[in-house]
Amino acid sequence: MRHLRLCVIGNLLGRNPGYVTTQGLLLGDQLLKEGYKVEMASSKINRLLRMIDIVNTVIRGRDTTDVLIMEVYSGLNFWVADVIGRITRAFGIPSIFVLHGGNLPRFADRRRSRVTRVLTRADKLIAPSSYMARELKNLALPIEVIPNLIDLSEYPFELRRQIKPRLLWMRAFHGVYNPKMALNMFGSIKDKYPDASLVMAGVDKGLEQNIKDMANEMGLLGSVRFPGFLDQEAKIKEFSKADIFINTNRIDNMPVAVLEACAMGLPVVATCVGGIPDLIRNGHNGLLVPDRDVEGMVSAIESLLENPELAGLISLNGRKLAEESSWEKVRGQWEELFQELQPRKQKPKLTGLPVENFTNS
Repeated sequence: MRHLRLCVIGNLLGRNPGYVTTQGLLLGDQLLKEGYKVEMASSKINRLLRMIDIVNTVIRGRDTTDVLIMEVYSGLNFWVADVIGRITRAFGIPSIFVLHGGNLPRFADRRRSRVTRVLTRADKLIAPSSYMARELKNLALPIEVIPNLIDLSEYPFELRRQIKPRLLWMRAFHGVYNPKMALNMFGSIKDKYPDASLVMAGVDKGLEQNIKDMANEMGLLGSVRFPGFLDQEAKIKEFSKADIFINTNRIDNMPVAVLEACAMGLPVVATCVGGIPDLIRNGHNGLLVPDRDVEGMVSAIESLLENPELAGLISLNGRKLAEESSWEKVRGQWEELFQELQPRKQKPKLTGLPVENFTNS
């Protein structure tokens, strides 16, 4: 299988400083390590240039690509998948569409006919969670589940039992990730545990200054730190210094940040939304609270601080959960997909290709 020529397409901005490393980037790099020939696009920051780079990469490799892997999200990214799906069909390139983002089911509900038409162009559809596959079942398309990938070698495990109220929140400062809930929760924790601390890390999507102002008004600035975006090295340092990871999302699928926290042994307290309950078993490998339930999250954190056995159990089982997303676990599933898509289909030449292939829906 190592002779296969693969093309990984998606938002690969993680190649640039200050941008999150996406699953497409992780998968492509891992396949390269395995000895596959891999073309990847695109890491260009400008949206238009990224689109041009993606299209050029796919067309340039039309006669050499054995399998194309496309990251699919909702919003504008979905229309990139639309264009690439037309191209792969026109040239007979076997394709795998990987469905990401907690908002994709809602997006599909609003545009069911168009979404179905685009996804039908793929030879295989993959979701990183049972939640995503379940939420898209109304499209009546076969969707297989392969978990998101993390490189466990980059996440040293530490068993947490006797823990302190050192909390870490790491997402973008956007309403969908509800950073205000994290701050309100911390206000209550700080009242009971004066030595408590909170790190709120991530890129600003419009709310960071509001959260800083809110922390100042609550008298918490001395106990809350805002380090901004964390690259891999900074991320490991912050995870190592924390004892509890909190996830306050309003919408979610299979968040890699939660897996990263689990991999390093941090007990996770998360809102029970989207695919989170498919990932976290309450009381086993994490604690779940209702969406926007500040007091419920406070109570869950207190139970970890006051019960070392519970904290240790969740810490250990969290690591086991993360191990299910290791390359050793998912490699066979990807290789089986590649095998199923062989041999390559006979593809038409570019010359004489009907314009309708790219213009008709």
